[in-house]
Amino acid sequence: MTTIHPTAIVHPDAELAENVCIGAYSVIGAHVRIGARTQIGAHVVIDGHTEIGEDNHIFQFASLGAIPQDKKYRGEPTRLIIGDRNTIREFTTFNLGTVTGIGETRIGNDNWIMAYVHLAHDCVVGDHTIFANNASLAGHVTIGNHVILGGFSLVHQFCIIGDHAMTAFAAGVHKDVPPYVMAAGYRAEPAGLNSEGMRRRGFTAEQIANVKNIYKILYRQGLSYENAKARVCQLASSAPELKAFADFFARSERGIIR
Repeated sequence: MTTIHPTAIVHPDAELAENVCIGAYSVIGAHVRIGARTQIGAHVVIDGHTEIGEDNHIFQFASLGAIPQDKKYRGEPTRLIIGDRNTIREFTTFNLGTVTGIGETRIGNDNWIMAYVHLAHDCVVGDHTIFANNASLAGHVTIGNHVILGGFSLVHQFCIIGDHAMTAFAAGVHKDVPPYVMAAGYRAEPAGLNSEGMRRRGFTAEQIANVKNIYKILYRQGLSYENAKARVCQLASSAPELKAFADFFARSERGIIR
C-alpha cells in the first residue's frame, strides 16, 4: 500500500508504484515516476522528468531532478534516472541532464550516497559506489562500478573514474583515474592501488598481482603516456580483471592523473 503523508504535495500526474512511502512536506512533480517500495523522507523535492527505481531510500531534504546549473539550459525535457536499492542521504542534489550532453543524468544500482553530495548534469554513476559526505561531481563526469569517493572529493567536468578506483579525502580530480587506482591530493596524483577494496570484493592474490603489473606499466617504468597506454591495452585481454582498463582507455580523453 502506498503511503502519502497528508502534508506532502504529489502532482496528480506523478506515477507511484506499490508500497511507495512519501514523507511529510515532500513535493513530487508531474513528470516523476517512483518504483515499488521506495521510501521518500520528509521535505524532499523531486522534480523534472525523473525516474526512480525500486527499493530506494531517499532521506530528508534531498533535491532530485532540479534544472541543471548550466546557463545554456532552456527548459528542455531532459531526465534524471535513478536505479534500484540506492541509499541517498540528506541534502543531496542531483540535477537533470542537458541537450548539449547526453540528455540525462544516470545513477545505477546499490549505491551509497552520503550527505551533501552533488551530482551535476549529464553525470553517469555505475553500481555499488560509495560517495562520502560532500563529494561533488561537475557536469559530464563518468564514475565506474565499485568506486569510492572520499569526503569532499571534487571531480572536474568530463573526467572519468574507472571501476574499483578510490579517491582520498579532499582529492581534486582534474584528469581521469584508471581502474583500481587510488587518487590523493588537491591536484590528485596516483597513490597506489585500492588493494584492500579488491580483497574485500573477492579478488585473488593472482588477480591483484596482475593489476599491480598494470600499475607499474602506467606509473613506474618511465614510459610515455601513449606507450604505457598501448602496452596496457595489449595486456587487457590476458585476464578478465584487466578488461576494465581496455574499456577505460577506449573512453578516456583527458589523459590520466600522473
